[in-house]
Amino acid sequence: MNTLEAMQSRHAVRSFKNQKIDSDTIAALNNEIDRCNKESGLHIQLITEEPEAFNSFLAHYGKFSNCNNYFAIVGRKGNEEAAGYYGEQLVLKAQELGLNTCWVVLTYKKNKKRIQIDNGEKIIIVIALGYGTTQGIPHKSKDMAQLCTCKADMPAWFRNGMEAAMLAPTALNQQKFMIELTDDQAVSAKALSGMNTVLDLGIVKYHFEIGAGVNTFKWL
Repeated sequence: MNTLEAMQSRHAVRSFKNQKIDSDTIAALNNEIDRCNKESGLHIQLITEEPEAFNSFLAHYGKFSNCNNYFAIVGRKGNEEAAGYYGEQLVLKAQELGLNTCWVVLTYKKNKKRIQIDNGEKIIIVIALGYGTTQGIPHKSKDMAQLCTCKADMPAWFRNGMEAAMLAPTALNQQKFMIELTDDQAVSAKALSGMNTVLDLGIVKYHFEIGAGVNTFKWL
């Protein structure tokens, strides 16, 4: 499975099997975390076998079950877009390795002792992780015309990027973003008003890059 295939097959999953993640998979995930942390300056951590993190009323209300593993996306204030951009890389790596995931905002306990939080850092978001009892279901998407604008005819690479961006998970599936092709190779992307839209923008931009080809255009 390549990254684009992982995008197409990955859907949010909240119910997990009572199955430990094997050591080889953990090692592969930690290698990916190391790369992401070096590039981003984030302090992402993989926490495994900690059932208390999702043992709360909100977690049960959100229908989480057997959720014992997660990525903790830790960083400084203002790192929200990077958290989305690099967190989604980990989500898709997990998908390629046969795992399932769910971005989580409110349904986990914040007083977890196993997460290292240095001075000036905070938990930006967590991502539930494990072997899903299902593979989830696709989310509905807005029409492409509602999510982008072009000053000229839409080239194939831009359409490919938008198709990938439309697969990106966003808070409450609201897709509060706008992508614009301003000239032959310049693209702008902005977050609209709403919950976690800056973080969502990072996810969307990573998806767009994979679909369009990172060397095909430049971000404004």
